[in-house]
Amino acid sequence: MCPVCAVAVCAGLGLSRWLKIDDTISGLWIGGLIISLSIVSAEWGRRIISFKKGLIIFGSLIIFFTIFPLYYWKVIGQPLNTFCGVDKLLYGIVMGAILFSAAIGFHLLLKKNHNNHSYFPFQKVVIPLAALIIASLVLYKIV
Repeated sequence: MCPVCAVAVCAGLGLSRWLKIDDTISGLWIGGLIISLSIVSAEWGRRIISFKKGLIIFGSLIIFFTIFPLYYWKVIGQPLNTFCGVDKLLYGIVMGAILFSAAIGFHLLLKKNHNNHSYFPFQKVVIPLAALIIASLVLYKIV
């Protein structure tokens, strides 16, 4: 993963909040941002600790420092802001994290099957972002 992904996901999140898009869709982008920042942080921390330990440590810290302020300021936990019985923002965060992780796995699988080369330039950025954009459009129609 690269810092460009983190910046792109952050820009998508800022745009969705500015346009007053539903919290489920914003949550998708927050979930993607959490995964992206966790991977970038674990890569950075690889000099000190192993990647897996760094991913767990940095991922846990990023999740905590994302979810706790949202809960503290009552952005998460509104009883009328639910989708399928779960808070819309929290639902979106979980779905976004799963989707972004799966998209990264798909990129790595494609790369592995192509002699460790991408099929096209910026593939590692395009695939995860395309997954979030498609999911956002689908959720926009549903919600």
